[in-house]
Amino acid sequence: MAEPATTPNPAPGSDHEVVRELYARFGDNALTFQATRDGLPTVWVARSQLVDVLRYLRNLPRPYVMLYDLSAVDERLRNLREGQPASDFTVFYHLLSLERNSDVRIKVALAEGDLSIPTVRDIWPNADWYEREVFDLFGIHFQGHPHLFRLLMPRYWKGHPLRKDYPARATEFDPFILDIARQDEAQEALRFNPEEWGMKRSARDEDYMFLNLGPNHPSAHGAFRIILQLDGEEIVDCVPDIGYHHRGAEKMAERQSWHSYIPYTDRIDYLGGVMNNLPYVLAVEKLAGIEVPDRVKVIRVMMAEMFRITSHLLFLGTFIVDVGAITPIFFAFTDRQKAYDVIEAITGFRMHPAWYRIGGVAQDLPNGWDKLVRTFVDWLPKRLDDYEKAGLRNGILRSRTVGVAQYNTKEALEWGVTGPGLRATGVNYDLRKARPYSGYENFEFDVPVYHNGDAYDRCMVRINEMRQSLRIIRQCLDNMPAGPYKADHPLTCPPPKERTLQDIETLITHFLSVTWGPVIPAGEACQMIEATKGINSYYLFSDRSTMSYRTRIRTPSFPHLQQIPSVIRGSMVPDLIAYLASIDFVMADVDR
Repeated sequence: MAEPATTPNPAPGSDHEVVRELYARFGDNALTFQATRDGLPTVWVARSQLVDVLRYLRNLPRPYVMLYDLSAVDERLRNLREGQPASDFTVFYHLLSLERNSDVRIKVALAEGDLSIPTVRDIWPNADWYEREVFDLFGIHFQGHPHLFRLLMPRYWKGHPLRKDYPARATEFDPFILDIARQDEAQEALRFNPEEWGMKRSARDEDYMFLNLGPNHPSAHGAFRIILQLDGEEIVDCVPDIGYHHRGAEKMAERQSWHSYIPYTDRIDYLGGVMNNLPYVLAVEKLAGIEVPDRVKVIRVMMAEMFRITSHLLFLGTFIVDVGAITPIFFAFTDRQKAYDVIEAITGFRMHPAWYRIGGVAQDLPNGWDKLVRTFVDWLPKRLDDYEKAGLRNGILRSRTVGVAQYNTKEALEWGVTGPGLRATGVNYDLRKARPYSGYENFEFDVPVYHNGDAYDRCMVRINEMRQSLRIIRQCLDNMPAGPYKADHPLTCPPPKERTLQDIETLITHFLSVTWGPVIPAGEACQMIEATKGINSYYLFSDRSTMSYRTRIRTPSFPHLQQIPSVIRGSMVPDLIAYLASIDFVMADVDR
Protein backbone atom coordinates (compact mmCIF):
# COMPACT_ATOMS: atom_id res chain seq x y z
CA MET A 1 0.00 0.00 0.00
CA ALA A 2 1.45 3.37 -0.98
CA GLU A 3 2.32 5.80 1.80
CA PRO A 4 0.25 9.01 1.86
CA ALA A 5 1.95 12.05 0.45
CA THR A 6 3.33 14.40 3.07
CA THR A 7 3.16 18.17 2.92
CA PRO A 8 6.63 19.69 3.20
CA ASN A 9 7.20 22.07 6.08
CA PRO A 10 6.98 25.67 4.87
CA ALA A 11 10.19 27.66 4.95
CA PRO A 12 10.51 29.90 8.01
CA GLY A 13 9.00 33.30 7.39
CA SER A 14 7.17 32.19 4.25
CA ASP A 15 3.96 33.80 5.53
CA HIS A 16 5.59 37.13 4.56
CA GLU A 17 5.21 37.95 0.87
CA VAL A 18 8.64 39.54 0.56
CA VAL A 19 10.34 36.52 2.17
CA ARG A 20 8.63 34.20 -0.33
CA GLU A 21 9.89 36.42 -3.15
CA LEU A 22 13.43 36.31 -1.77
CA TYR A 23 13.30 32.51 -1.38
CA ALA A 24 12.02 32.15 -4.93
CA ARG A 25 14.81 34.33 -6.33
CA PHE A 26 17.81 33.33 -4.20
CA GLY A 27 16.86 29.91 -2.75
CA ASP A 28 16.29 28.75 0.82
CA ASN A 29 19.96 27.91 1.36
CA ALA A 30 21.12 31.45 0.67
CA LEU A 31 18.90 33.03 3.33
CA THR A 32 18.30 32.67 7.06
CA PHE A 33 14.99 33.91 8.44
CA GLN A 34 14.95 35.41 11.93
CA ALA A 35 11.80 35.69 14.01
CA THR A 36 11.51 38.99 15.89
CA ARG A 37 9.06 40.30 18.44
CA ASP A 38 7.94 43.12 16.16
CA GLY A 39 6.95 40.69 13.39
CA LEU A 40 8.99 42.63 10.84
CA PRO A 41 10.37 40.14 8.25
CA THR A 42 14.07 39.84 8.97
CA VAL A 43 16.41 37.91 6.68
CA TRP A 44 20.15 37.25 6.95
CA VAL A 45 22.12 37.16 3.70
CA ALA A 46 25.74 36.45 2.86
CA ARG A 47 27.96 39.47 2.33
CA SER A 48 28.72 38.30 -1.20
CA GLN A 49 25.02 38.45 -2.08
CA LEU A 50 24.11 41.63 -0.22
CA VAL A 51 24.16 44.04 -3.17
CA ASP A 52 22.22 41.59 -5.37
CA VAL A 53 19.54 41.13 -2.70
CA LEU A 54 19.16 44.85 -2.02
CA ARG A 55 19.08 45.72 -5.71
CA TYR A 56 16.45 43.02 -6.26
CA LEU A 57 14.26 44.47 -3.50
CA ARG A 58 14.73 48.00 -4.88
CA ASN A 59 13.67 46.94 -8.38
CA LEU A 60 10.69 44.69 -7.60
CA PRO A 61 7.42 45.58 -9.37
CA ARG A 62 6.26 46.92 -6.00
CA PRO A 63 9.66 48.09 -4.82
CA TYR A 64 11.18 48.73 -1.43
CA VAL A 65 11.79 52.26 -2.53
CA MET A 66 13.24 53.76 0.66
CA LEU A 67 16.31 52.88 2.67
CA TYR A 68 14.64 53.81 5.94
CA ASP A 69 17.58 52.96 8.19
CA LEU A 70 21.04 51.41 8.14
CA SER A 71 23.11 50.68 11.22
CA ALA A 72 25.06 47.97 13.03
CA VAL A 73 25.32 45.92 16.22
CA ASP A 74 28.39 44.72 18.10
CA GLU A 75 27.30 41.15 18.88
CA ARG A 76 30.42 40.03 20.78
CA LEU A 77 28.90 40.20 24.28
CA ARG A 78 25.41 39.06 23.33
CA ASN A 79 24.39 35.67 24.71
CA LEU A 80 20.85 35.00 23.49
CA ARG A 81 20.97 34.82 19.68
CA GLU A 82 19.03 31.62 19.04
CA GLY A 83 18.45 30.93 15.35
CA GLN A 84 20.84 33.64 14.15
CA PRO A 85 24.08 33.07 12.21
CA ALA A 86 27.38 33.47 14.04
CA SER A 87 28.40 37.11 13.94
CA ASP A 88 30.84 39.42 15.70
CA PHE A 89 29.30 42.50 14.09
CA THR A 90 25.99 42.76 12.24
CA VAL A 91 25.02 45.39 9.68
CA PHE A 92 21.27 45.76 9.11
CA TYR A 93 19.24 47.50 6.42
CA HIS A 94 15.64 48.53 7.09
CA LEU A 95 13.75 48.99 3.80
CA LEU A 96 10.31 50.50 3.34
CA SER A 97 7.77 50.00 0.54
CA LEU A 98 4.95 52.52 0.20
CA GLU A 99 3.00 50.42 -2.30
CA ARG A 100 3.00 47.40 0.01
CA ASN A 101 2.87 49.48 3.19
CA SER A 102 5.40 47.03 4.62
CA ASP A 103 9.05 46.77 5.56
CA VAL A 104 11.83 44.21 5.37
CA ARG A 105 15.03 44.02 7.38
CA ILE A 106 18.18 42.59 5.78
CA LYS A 107 21.11 41.57 7.99
CA VAL A 108 24.72 40.69 7.21
CA ALA A 109 27.11 38.93 9.61
CA LEU A 110 30.72 40.11 9.81
CA ALA A 111 33.75 38.61 11.54
CA GLU A 112 35.84 40.84 13.80
CA GLY A 113 38.93 40.41 11.62
CA ASP A 114 37.14 41.28 8.38
CA LEU A 115 34.94 44.34 8.93
CA SER A 116 34.34 45.28 5.33
CA ILE A 117 31.13 45.43 3.30
CA PRO A 118 30.16 46.95 -0.08
CA THR A 119 28.58 50.39 -0.22
CA VAL A 120 25.01 50.70 -1.51
CA ARG A 121 25.14 54.42 -2.33
CA ASP A 122 24.40 53.65 -5.99
CA ILE A 123 21.11 51.98 -4.95
CA TRP A 124 19.99 54.53 -2.37
CA PRO A 125 21.89 57.84 -2.26
CA ASN A 126 20.95 58.37 1.40
CA ALA A 127 23.12 55.38 2.33
CA ASP A 128 26.00 57.88 2.27
CA TRP A 129 25.59 59.29 5.79
CA TYR A 130 24.31 56.05 7.29
CA GLU A 131 27.44 54.22 6.12
CA ARG A 132 29.67 57.01 7.39
CA GLU A 133 27.91 56.82 10.77
CA VAL A 134 28.51 53.05 10.99
CA PHE A 135 32.16 53.55 10.00
CA ASP A 136 32.51 56.28 12.62
CA LEU A 137 30.85 54.49 15.54
CA PHE A 138 31.69 50.82 14.77
CA GLY A 139 34.78 50.92 12.53
CA ILE A 140 33.13 48.97 9.69
CA HIS A 141 34.48 49.88 6.23
CA PHE A 142 32.22 50.28 3.22
CA GLN A 143 34.06 49.41 0.02
CA GLY A 144 33.54 51.96 -2.73
CA HIS A 145 32.38 54.81 -0.49
CA PRO A 146 34.16 57.96 -1.75
CA HIS A 147 33.98 59.98 1.49
CA LEU A 148 34.42 57.51 4.32
CA PHE A 149 35.27 60.13 6.94
CA ARG A 150 33.95 60.34 10.48
CA LEU A 151 30.49 61.88 10.59
CA LEU A 152 29.50 62.50 14.22
CA MET A 153 32.85 62.38 15.98
CA PRO A 154 35.75 64.76 15.19
CA ARG A 155 38.32 63.57 12.64
CA TYR A 156 40.99 63.21 15.36
CA TRP A 157 38.85 60.95 17.59
CA LYS A 158 40.35 57.63 18.66
CA GLY A 159 38.22 54.50 18.80
CA HIS A 160 34.67 53.63 17.81
CA PRO A 161 32.17 54.54 20.56
CA LEU A 162 29.41 51.98 19.87
CA ARG A 163 31.73 49.01 20.16
CA LYS A 164 31.22 47.08 23.38
CA ASP A 165 34.87 47.46 24.41
CA TYR A 166 34.58 51.27 24.27
CA PRO A 167 33.92 52.86 27.71
CA ALA A 168 30.36 53.94 28.43
CA ARG A 169 31.15 56.28 31.35
CA ALA A 170 33.35 59.35 31.62
CA THR A 171 34.96 57.95 34.78
CA GLU A 172 36.46 55.14 32.69
CA PHE A 173 38.53 57.61 30.61
CA ASP A 174 41.79 59.30 31.52
CA PRO A 175 41.34 62.89 32.75
CA PHE A 176 40.76 65.30 29.88
CA ILE A 177 43.55 67.84 29.31
CA LEU A 178 43.23 70.54 26.65
CA ASP A 179 46.82 71.54 25.92
CA ILE A 180 48.03 73.67 23.02
CA ALA A 181 48.82 70.68 20.80
CA ARG A 182 45.38 69.16 21.31
CA GLN A 183 43.68 72.50 20.68
CA ASP A 184 45.64 72.97 17.44
CA GLU A 185 44.67 69.44 16.36
CA ALA A 186 41.00 70.19 16.97
CA GLN A 187 41.19 73.48 15.07
CA GLU A 188 42.99 71.88 12.13
CA ALA A 189 40.32 69.18 11.93
CA LEU A 190 37.75 71.91 11.22
CA ARG A 191 39.63 73.15 8.14
CA PHE A 192 37.61 72.46 4.99
CA ASN A 193 39.49 70.95 2.06
CA PRO A 194 37.41 71.27 -1.14
CA GLU A 195 39.48 68.67 -2.99
CA GLU A 196 38.38 65.96 -0.57
CA TRP A 197 34.82 66.49 -1.79
CA GLY A 198 35.65 66.75 -5.50
CA MET A 199 35.21 70.53 -5.54
CA LYS A 200 37.37 72.86 -7.62
CA ARG A 201 38.66 76.13 -6.24
CA SER A 202 38.34 77.86 -9.59
CA ALA A 203 36.89 77.46 -13.07
CA ARG A 204 37.93 78.84 -16.41
CA ASP A 205 36.68 82.39 -15.84
CA GLU A 206 36.15 82.69 -12.10
CA ASP A 207 37.37 81.73 -8.65
CA TYR A 208 34.89 80.15 -6.29
CA MET A 209 34.36 81.38 -2.75
CA PHE A 210 33.91 78.92 0.11
CA LEU A 211 31.63 80.22 2.86
CA ASN A 212 31.03 78.70 6.30
CA LEU A 213 27.39 79.04 7.35
CA GLY A 214 27.32 78.11 11.03
CA PRO A 215 27.84 76.29 13.29
CA ASN A 216 26.65 79.37 15.21
CA HIS A 217 24.48 81.11 12.64
CA PRO A 218 20.88 81.87 13.74
CA SER A 219 19.35 80.53 10.52
CA ALA A 220 21.20 77.21 11.00
CA HIS A 221 18.70 76.40 13.79
CA GLY A 222 21.32 74.89 16.08
CA ALA A 223 24.93 73.75 16.06
CA PHE A 224 24.99 72.95 12.35
CA ARG A 225 27.61 73.94 9.79
CA ILE A 226 27.19 73.97 6.04
CA ILE A 227 30.09 74.88 3.75
CA LEU A 228 28.94 76.60 0.56
CA GLN A 229 30.81 76.70 -2.74
CA LEU A 230 29.68 80.00 -4.27
CA ASP A 231 29.88 81.60 -7.67
CA GLY A 232 28.75 85.04 -6.62
CA GLU A 233 25.40 84.49 -4.90
CA GLU A 234 24.77 81.17 -6.64
CA ILE A 235 25.36 77.96 -4.69
CA VAL A 236 27.47 75.68 -6.89
CA ASP A 237 27.69 72.95 -4.24
CA CYS A 238 27.68 72.51 -0.49
CA VAL A 239 28.72 70.09 2.25
CA PRO A 240 26.60 69.80 5.44
CA ASP A 241 28.71 69.16 8.54
CA ILE A 242 26.99 67.66 11.59
CA GLY A 243 28.06 66.15 14.92
CA TYR A 244 28.48 69.32 17.02
CA HIS A 245 25.48 68.26 19.14
CA HIS A 246 26.35 64.56 19.44
CA ARG A 247 25.84 63.29 23.01
CA GLY A 248 25.93 59.51 22.58
CA ALA A 249 22.26 58.85 23.25
CA GLU A 250 22.45 55.32 21.84
CA LYS A 251 25.50 54.51 23.99
CA MET A 252 23.77 55.88 27.09
CA ALA A 253 20.99 53.33 26.63
CA GLU A 254 23.50 50.54 27.30
CA ARG A 255 24.01 51.71 30.88
CA GLN A 256 20.50 52.87 31.85
CA SER A 257 17.68 50.61 32.94
CA TRP A 258 14.74 50.24 30.58
CA HIS A 259 12.79 52.59 32.84
CA SER A 260 15.43 55.20 33.66
CA TYR A 261 16.24 55.75 29.97
CA ILE A 262 12.85 57.39 29.32
CA PRO A 263 14.03 60.96 30.22
CA TYR A 264 16.87 60.64 27.70
CA THR A 265 14.36 60.13 24.89
CA ASP A 266 12.85 63.57 25.61
CA ARG A 267 16.17 65.16 24.66
CA ILE A 268 16.36 63.71 21.13
CA ASP A 269 13.85 65.95 19.35
CA TYR A 270 13.79 68.32 22.28
CA LEU A 271 10.72 70.08 20.86
CA GLY A 272 8.75 66.82 20.68
CA GLY A 273 8.37 66.15 24.41
CA VAL A 274 6.43 62.96 25.11
CA MET A 275 6.29 62.27 21.36
CA ASN A 276 9.83 60.95 21.90
CA ASN A 277 8.71 58.65 24.73
CA LEU A 278 6.05 57.00 22.57
CA PRO A 279 8.10 54.87 20.12
CA TYR A 280 10.46 53.85 22.92
CA VAL A 281 7.82 52.63 25.38
CA LEU A 282 5.84 50.96 22.58
CA ALA A 283 8.96 49.05 21.52
CA VAL A 284 9.65 47.97 25.10
CA GLU A 285 6.02 46.87 25.44
CA LYS A 286 6.40 44.75 22.30
CA LEU A 287 9.42 43.03 23.86
CA ALA A 288 7.64 42.52 27.18
CA GLY A 289 4.27 41.50 25.73
CA ILE A 290 2.42 44.31 27.54
CA GLU A 291 -1.01 45.42 26.30
CA VAL A 292 -1.97 48.78 27.78
CA PRO A 293 -5.54 49.82 28.75
CA ASP A 294 -7.64 51.91 26.38
CA ARG A 295 -7.41 54.91 28.70
CA VAL A 296 -3.62 54.85 28.40
CA LYS A 297 -3.81 54.80 24.60
CA VAL A 298 -6.09 57.82 24.45
CA ILE A 299 -4.07 59.80 27.01
CA ARG A 300 -0.89 59.08 25.05
CA VAL A 301 -2.48 60.19 21.78
CA MET A 302 -3.83 63.39 23.32
CA MET A 303 -0.50 64.44 24.80
CA ALA A 304 1.46 63.47 21.68
CA GLU A 305 -0.81 65.67 19.57
CA MET A 306 -0.39 68.54 22.03
CA PHE A 307 3.34 68.36 21.40
CA ARG A 308 2.82 68.14 17.65
CA ILE A 309 1.06 71.50 17.94
CA THR A 310 3.76 73.12 20.12
CA SER A 311 6.49 71.91 17.74
CA HIS A 312 4.64 73.13 14.64
CA LEU A 313 3.95 76.52 16.26
CA LEU A 314 7.67 76.99 16.83
CA PHE A 315 8.30 75.97 13.22
CA LEU A 316 5.70 78.44 11.97
CA GLY A 317 7.13 81.38 13.91
CA THR A 318 10.76 80.73 12.96
CA PHE A 319 9.86 79.95 9.33
CA ILE A 320 8.25 83.36 8.92
CA VAL A 321 11.15 85.06 10.75
CA ASP A 322 13.72 83.43 8.46
CA VAL A 323 12.09 84.93 5.40
CA GLY A 324 11.99 88.38 6.94
CA ALA A 325 8.85 88.96 9.06
CA ILE A 326 9.47 89.31 12.79
CA THR A 327 6.01 89.91 14.32
CA PRO A 328 4.29 86.49 13.97
CA ILE A 329 6.83 84.67 16.11
CA PHE A 330 5.65 86.54 19.20
CA PHE A 331 2.08 85.43 18.58
CA ALA A 332 3.21 81.85 17.92
CA PHE A 333 5.15 81.75 21.19
CA THR A 334 2.14 83.12 23.04
CA ASP A 335 0.08 80.20 21.75
CA ARG A 336 2.86 77.75 22.65
CA GLN A 337 2.80 79.03 26.21
CA LYS A 338 -0.94 78.38 26.39
CA ALA A 339 -0.31 74.82 25.22
CA TYR A 340 2.51 74.38 27.73
CA ASP A 341 0.25 75.58 30.51
CA VAL A 342 -2.06 72.66 29.73
CA ILE A 343 0.85 70.22 29.44
CA GLU A 344 2.32 71.40 32.75
CA ALA A 345 -1.02 71.08 34.53
CA ILE A 346 -1.33 67.44 33.37
CA THR A 347 2.27 66.19 33.56
CA GLY A 348 3.96 68.60 36.00
CA PHE A 349 6.52 69.69 33.39
CA ARG A 350 6.58 71.75 30.22
CA MET A 351 9.08 70.86 27.48
CA HIS A 352 10.48 67.57 28.79
CA PRO A 353 7.89 65.76 30.88
CA ALA A 354 9.33 62.21 30.40
CA TRP A 355 5.80 61.26 31.34
CA TYR A 356 5.06 58.01 29.54
CA ARG A 357 5.90 54.78 31.35
CA ILE A 358 6.42 51.17 30.37
CA GLY A 359 2.83 49.94 30.48
CA GLY A 360 1.15 53.30 30.99
CA VAL A 361 1.69 56.91 32.01
CA ALA A 362 3.16 58.43 35.17
CA GLN A 363 -0.17 59.30 36.77
CA ASP A 364 -3.82 59.68 35.94
CA LEU A 365 -5.27 62.87 34.50
CA PRO A 366 -5.78 65.50 37.23
CA ASN A 367 -9.13 67.00 38.17
CA GLY A 368 -10.06 69.81 35.80
CA TRP A 369 -7.89 68.62 32.91
CA ASP A 370 -10.85 68.59 30.54
CA LYS A 371 -11.67 72.27 31.10
CA LEU A 372 -8.06 73.29 30.37
CA VAL A 373 -7.88 71.20 27.20
CA ARG A 374 -11.25 72.44 25.96
CA THR A 375 -10.25 76.08 26.48
CA PHE A 376 -7.11 75.52 24.40
CA VAL A 377 -8.76 73.68 21.50
CA ASP A 378 -11.42 76.40 21.35
CA TRP A 379 -8.75 79.13 21.32
CA LEU A 380 -6.30 77.96 18.65
CA PRO A 381 -8.37 77.51 15.43
CA LYS A 382 -8.97 81.24 14.92
CA ARG A 383 -5.30 81.93 15.61
CA LEU A 384 -4.30 79.49 12.89
CA ASP A 385 -6.65 81.26 10.49
CA ASP A 386 -4.97 84.55 11.39
CA TYR A 387 -1.47 83.13 10.77
CA GLU A 388 -2.53 81.91 7.36
CA LYS A 389 -4.29 85.13 6.40
CA ALA A 390 -1.73 87.64 7.68
CA GLY A 391 1.48 85.66 7.30
CA LEU A 392 1.27 82.88 4.75
CA ARG A 393 -0.74 84.78 2.15
CA ASN A 394 1.70 87.68 2.32
CA GLY A 395 3.14 88.43 -1.13
CA ILE A 396 6.73 88.77 0.06
CA LEU A 397 6.64 85.48 1.94
CA ARG A 398 5.15 83.69 -1.04
CA SER A 399 7.76 85.13 -3.42
CA ARG A 400 10.49 83.90 -1.07
CA THR A 401 9.11 80.37 -0.72
CA VAL A 402 6.86 79.32 -3.64
CA GLY A 403 8.94 77.25 -6.04
CA VAL A 404 11.96 77.48 -3.74
CA ALA A 405 13.92 74.34 -2.71
CA GLN A 406 11.57 72.16 -4.71
CA TYR A 407 11.87 68.39 -4.98
CA ASN A 408 9.55 65.65 -6.20
CA THR A 409 8.33 62.38 -4.72
CA LYS A 410 11.02 60.25 -6.38
CA GLU A 411 13.77 62.43 -4.94
CA ALA A 412 12.13 62.52 -1.52
CA LEU A 413 11.97 58.71 -1.33
CA GLU A 414 15.56 58.31 -2.55
CA TRP A 415 16.79 60.51 0.30
CA GLY A 416 14.60 58.98 3.03
CA VAL A 417 12.32 62.01 3.46
CA THR A 418 9.25 61.36 5.62
CA GLY A 419 6.54 63.41 7.32
CA PRO A 420 5.47 66.82 6.00
CA GLY A 421 8.45 66.94 3.63
CA LEU A 422 7.13 63.86 1.83
CA ARG A 423 3.44 64.77 2.01
CA ALA A 424 4.23 68.16 0.42
CA THR A 425 5.18 66.26 -2.76
CA GLY A 426 1.73 64.69 -3.09
CA VAL A 427 2.21 61.44 -1.16
CA ASN A 428 -0.61 60.58 1.22
CA TYR A 429 1.46 58.57 3.71
CA ASP A 430 1.02 59.08 7.44
CA LEU A 431 1.75 56.22 9.82
CA ARG A 432 -1.20 57.19 12.00
CA LYS A 433 -3.42 56.18 9.06
CA ALA A 434 -1.23 53.65 7.24
CA ARG A 435 -0.13 51.68 10.33
CA PRO A 436 -2.17 52.87 13.29
CA TYR A 437 -0.58 52.55 16.72
CA SER A 438 -1.75 53.46 20.22
CA GLY A 439 -5.37 53.47 19.05
CA TYR A 440 -5.07 56.02 16.21
CA GLU A 441 -7.37 53.81 14.17
CA ASN A 442 -10.23 54.98 16.41
CA PHE A 443 -9.87 58.66 15.50
CA GLU A 444 -11.27 60.63 12.61
CA PHE A 445 -8.82 63.02 10.97
CA ASP A 446 -7.50 63.90 7.53
CA VAL A 447 -3.94 63.81 6.21
CA PRO A 448 -3.00 67.20 4.67
CA VAL A 449 -1.30 66.69 1.30
CA TYR A 450 0.18 69.31 -1.05
CA HIS A 451 1.83 68.77 -4.42
CA ASN A 452 4.53 71.30 -5.31
CA GLY A 453 7.18 70.00 -2.91
CA ASP A 454 8.52 73.48 -2.23
CA ALA A 455 9.23 75.48 0.94
CA TYR A 456 5.76 77.02 0.93
CA ASP A 457 3.91 73.71 0.68
CA ARG A 458 5.97 72.21 3.50
CA CYS A 459 4.73 75.05 5.68
CA MET A 460 1.11 74.64 4.58
CA VAL A 461 1.17 70.93 5.41
CA ARG A 462 2.19 71.72 8.97
CA ILE A 463 -0.36 74.46 9.60
CA ASN A 464 -3.11 72.11 8.46
CA GLU A 465 -1.67 69.28 10.55
CA MET A 466 -2.23 71.49 13.59
CA ARG A 467 -5.90 71.76 12.66
CA GLN A 468 -6.12 67.96 12.43
CA SER A 469 -4.32 67.59 15.77
CA LEU A 470 -7.00 69.79 17.32
CA ARG A 471 -9.65 67.44 15.87
CA ILE A 472 -7.90 64.47 17.45
CA ILE A 473 -7.50 66.17 20.83
CA ARG A 474 -11.17 67.15 20.83
CA GLN A 475 -12.12 63.49 20.25
CA CYS A 476 -9.86 62.48 23.16
CA LEU A 477 -11.62 65.10 25.27
CA ASP A 478 -15.10 63.91 24.35
CA ASN A 479 -14.41 60.16 24.48
CA MET A 480 -11.85 59.59 27.25
CA PRO A 481 -12.34 55.99 28.46
CA ALA A 482 -12.54 55.11 32.11
CA GLY A 483 -10.13 52.63 33.61
CA PRO A 484 -6.58 52.36 34.94
CA TYR A 485 -3.68 54.50 33.74
CA LYS A 486 -1.24 51.60 33.89
CA ALA A 487 -1.31 47.98 32.68
CA ASP A 488 -1.72 45.16 35.17
CA HIS A 489 1.48 43.38 34.13
CA PRO A 490 4.53 42.33 36.19
CA LEU A 491 6.94 44.18 33.89
CA THR A 492 5.09 47.48 34.07
CA CYS A 493 7.48 50.00 35.55
CA PRO A 494 7.34 51.46 38.05
CA PRO A 495 4.97 48.91 39.58
CA PRO A 496 1.78 50.16 41.28
CA LYS A 497 2.63 51.80 44.60
CA GLU A 498 -0.37 50.27 46.36
CA ARG A 499 1.32 46.85 46.10
CA THR A 500 4.39 48.03 48.00
CA LEU A 501 3.55 47.62 51.69
CA GLN A 502 1.48 44.42 51.80
CA ASP A 503 4.42 42.31 52.99
CA ILE A 504 8.21 42.24 52.75
CA GLU A 505 8.14 40.38 49.42
CA THR A 506 6.09 43.08 47.71
CA LEU A 507 8.37 45.76 49.14
CA ILE A 508 11.49 43.97 47.86
CA THR A 509 9.92 43.40 44.44
CA HIS A 510 8.98 47.06 44.19
CA PHE A 511 12.47 48.14 45.29
CA LEU A 512 14.17 45.94 42.68
CA SER A 513 11.79 47.01 39.91
CA VAL A 514 12.47 50.68 40.58
CA THR A 515 16.24 50.51 41.20
CA TRP A 516 17.46 47.78 38.85
CA GLY A 517 14.46 48.00 36.56
CA PRO A 518 12.45 45.19 34.96
CA VAL A 519 14.16 42.27 33.23
CA ILE A 520 12.80 42.40 29.67
CA PRO A 521 12.60 39.12 27.69
CA ALA A 522 15.23 38.52 25.03
CA GLY A 523 14.45 39.60 21.50
CA GLU A 524 14.31 42.50 19.07
CA ALA A 525 11.53 44.99 18.38
CA CYS A 526 11.21 48.19 16.36
CA GLN A 527 8.41 50.73 16.70
CA MET A 528 7.85 53.50 14.15
CA ILE A 529 5.63 56.53 14.77
CA GLU A 530 4.60 59.64 12.87
CA ALA A 531 6.52 62.16 14.96
CA THR A 532 6.54 65.94 14.64
CA LYS A 533 9.24 66.04 11.94
CA GLY A 534 8.65 62.73 10.16
CA ILE A 535 8.93 59.05 10.98
CA ASN A 536 10.84 58.29 14.17
CA SER A 537 11.61 54.84 15.52
CA TYR A 538 13.39 52.91 18.25
CA TYR A 539 14.87 49.50 17.43
CA LEU A 540 15.62 47.74 20.73
CA PHE A 541 17.71 44.64 21.37
CA SER A 542 17.20 42.79 24.66
CA ASP A 543 19.55 40.12 25.98
CA ARG A 544 17.20 39.39 28.89
CA SER A 545 18.67 42.05 31.08
CA THR A 546 17.66 45.14 33.04
CA MET A 547 18.98 47.38 30.27
CA SER A 548 19.11 47.45 26.50
CA TYR A 549 21.86 45.56 24.70
CA ARG A 550 21.56 47.93 21.72
CA THR A 551 19.25 50.87 21.12
CA ARG A 552 19.02 52.23 17.61
CA ILE A 553 17.30 55.61 17.28
CA ARG A 554 16.24 56.48 13.73
CA THR A 555 15.28 60.13 13.50
CA PRO A 556 13.70 62.03 10.58
CA SER A 557 15.98 65.09 10.75
CA PHE A 558 19.09 63.03 9.92
CA PRO A 559 18.13 62.15 6.31
CA HIS A 560 16.46 65.52 5.80
CA LEU A 561 19.76 67.36 6.27
CA GLN A 562 21.61 64.88 4.10
CA GLN A 563 19.32 65.82 1.21
CA ILE A 564 20.29 69.51 1.25
CA PRO A 565 23.02 69.54 -1.48
CA SER A 566 20.89 67.70 -4.04
CA VAL A 567 18.06 70.24 -3.62
CA ILE A 568 19.88 73.56 -3.27
CA ARG A 569 22.54 73.39 -6.01
CA GLY A 570 22.00 76.24 -8.46
CA SER A 571 19.95 78.30 -6.01
CA MET A 572 20.82 81.55 -4.24
CA VAL A 573 22.00 81.91 -0.64
CA PRO A 574 18.65 83.41 0.55
CA ASP A 575 16.90 80.35 -0.93
CA LEU A 576 19.04 78.13 1.30
CA ILE A 577 17.84 80.04 4.37
CA ALA A 578 14.19 79.52 3.35
CA TYR A 579 14.95 75.84 2.66
CA LEU A 580 16.55 75.29 6.07
CA ALA A 581 13.54 76.93 7.71
CA SER A 582 11.11 74.70 5.80
CA ILE A 583 12.85 71.45 6.80
CA ASP A 584 11.97 71.92 10.49
CA PHE A 585 14.93 70.08 11.98
CA VAL A 586 16.42 69.92 15.45
CA MET A 587 20.14 69.21 15.73
CA ALA A 588 19.74 66.90 18.73
CA ASP A 589 17.39 64.91 16.48
CA VAL A 590 20.16 64.72 13.87
CA ASP A 591 23.18 64.01 16.05
CA ARG A 592 21.54 62.17 18.95
